[in-house]
Amino acid sequence: MIFIVVKFPVKPEHVDAWPDTVKAFTEATRAEPGNLWFEWSRSLEDPHTYVLVEAFQDDAAEAHVTSDHFRTALETMRPLVTRTPEIVSTTIEGATGWSRMGELEVD
Repeated sequence: MIFIVVKFPVKPEHVDAWPDTVKAFTEATRAEPGNLWFEWSRSLEDPHTYVLVEAFQDDAAEAHVTSDHFRTALETMRPLVTRTPEIVSTTIEGATGWSRMGELEVD
């Protein structure tokens, strides 16, 4: 599984509209074969930062980054961010999804 987290530092004048701005990109990505999840959150520490958590089956990431909707989204987002987003991208061998948190079991 390819697991990715990206922090998008959004300009203050665009932060409230961000979810609508990325809606088409989000929907298109979620519909891609091999997409496991694609979820946006807003940072509690910095309300101008959106955090994207996404995952793909190992063979699906290339199709994602070469898609038309990916390229369109980059051009749409570029003028709306204050600096280059930060990313963590890694492959987790053998993983296919979320695991249960053993330290906080709930019956």
